[in-house]
Amino acid sequence: MARCDQCGNDYDKTFRLTLGDDTYTFDSFECAIQKLAPTCPHCGVRVIGHGVDQGNTIYCCAHCAEQQGADALTDRAP
Repeated sequence: MARCDQCGNDYDKTFRLTLGDDTYTFDSFECAIQKLAPTCPHCGVRVIGHGVDQGNTIYCCAHCAEQQGADALTDRAP
């Protein structure tokens, strides 16, 4: 059994996720999202899609980015 890095649950069906040089253990996608997904600085939702970004700031959508004054957005979706 392994312990979830977000909630601490000791669970027999955990999974590991690697992001850059760091590896995490989770018991659910919900915990992985809570720990790793960025938060939109305008509306506060977790960005679990590709979102849009400017520099190091990730927004959930173009509307929120515009509301924060972003004017050089990058959308890396295919």
